[in-house]
Amino acid sequence: MLNRPFACISDIHGNLSAFRVVLDELSQRAITDLLVAGDLVFGGDHPRELWQLLEKARAQCVQGPSDKALYTLTSSAFVSRQDQDQRAIERFYEVREALGDLGIMRLKRLPLTRRFPLLDGTELLLVHGSPLDPFLEISIDMSDEEIATLVNDDPADIIVCGSSHVPFQRQIGGAHIINVGSVGEAPEGQIAHLTLITPKSAGIDVEQLWLPYD
Repeated sequence: MLNRPFACISDIHGNLSAFRVVLDELSQRAITDLLVAGDLVFGGDHPRELWQLLEKARAQCVQGPSDKALYTLTSSAFVSRQDQDQRAIERFYEVREALGDLGIMRLKRLPLTRRFPLLDGTELLLVHGSPLDPFLEISIDMSDEEIATLVNDDPADIIVCGSSHVPFQRQIGGAHIINVGSVGEAPEGQIAHLTLITPKSAGIDVEQLWLPYD
């Protein structure tokens, strides 16, 4: 049960500097429970170090599409037509090598969703994209009807997700949607998104932060 303030983030994408800023903020606030909605290590220069920090923090993570790609894609899946495609392929193999077999195995073992009971008896669902499809995002520009389709009558009272890289909140029927944005690839640039949730005897308090980093 989550009965004390906890943190929710997503889409770190291997950005070690951004993640360290998040960890510093959590340390200052004495928050030790961390939920991460996928897309963890691919993209940055220090995937192994970032994975080790996630493990040290005992973060409760789910998979995003880039996490799944690291243990499913093979060389036959790539057809390069442009220089940037070739660089992405090279980066893919660099990340896999940095993580090693053990790291890749642990990524593979991550669930697509996690469910947590809260203090007031409600339930929180952690997913990268949406209840309908863990890899299909809920974005800020969607209508209530579009989001309701992606919620798919899931029984969770609170749905914490990422994928779109833009943080927002929406109440759709009985579901409180909290998109926590992106730590490593925020559209604002050099900003890490962090959402803090405080369970209460009735409901939750939500604080969404924009943390600058170098």
